Amino acid sequence: MPAEQPTILATSGGLRSGRRTYFEFNKLIHLALDLAGVDGRAPRLCYVGTAGGDQRAMNANMAEAGRVAGVEVSPLNLFTMPPTDDLEDYVLSHDVVWVGGGSVANLLAVWDVHGLGAVFRKAWATGVVLGGVSAGSICWHSGGATDSFGPDLRIVTNGLGFLPYGNGVHYDSEEQRRPKIHEAVAAGTLPTTYCTDDGAGLLYRGTELAEAVTERPGAGAYVVVREDSSATAQEEKLDTRAL
Repeated sequence: MPAEQPTILATSGGLRSGRRTYFEFNKLIHLALDLAGVDGRAPRLCYVGTAGGDQRAMNANMAEAGRVAGVEVSPLNLFTMPPTDDLEDYVLSHDVVWVGGGSVANLLAVWDVHGLGAVFRKAWATGVVLGGVSAGSICWHSGGATDSFGPDLRIVTNGLGFLPYGNGVHYDSEEQRRPKIHEAVAAGTLPTTYCTDDGAGLLYRGTELAEAVTERPGAGAYVVVREDSSATAQEEKLDTRAL
């Protein structure tokens, strides 16, 4: 069974250190799998590591984490070439697409060359749960703050835009993130922007935020909006459900 409606889980988490493996799936990835509504077989997760350059070691670590969790994990490598001529069929054969972190600017450029935006939009519309961490969170939104170009953050505004908001990640662990988001929202460079601390996630049903969730105690989620009369950014902390 696919998800009941178009579903995106955009996060700053999802993995934890494994007991006998390098990684294990943490609660956010398990939530994405639960949202897919799979019954009677192992869930199928498509891991997309474009933002990290399709590192084979990371593919192997994700596959190993999947085995521990009883999940079939298949990588979607675009370097040096895609695994198939029919990327739509490949993606739609999975229950969850999970996009890893790294360079969101490079990810968006490479996806554009291969026409993956349209593929992911169809997957989203047909009930494949889309999710990811960091770059894999920003990509589904209109844009966000990124270190794709260097240690000083810059704003990208060419996200896939399935979600008509900005997105901020690693909000509590990287000191440039909050002020950069506030600056961009105040200037109108980003629209209303949803942000996550490390370990938190944003669950969207269709294009509406359904809830904020967390796999780490104390991790929060926030919305930053522009106050037009003063041309400033105003931040509100969201209610967050512990997983």
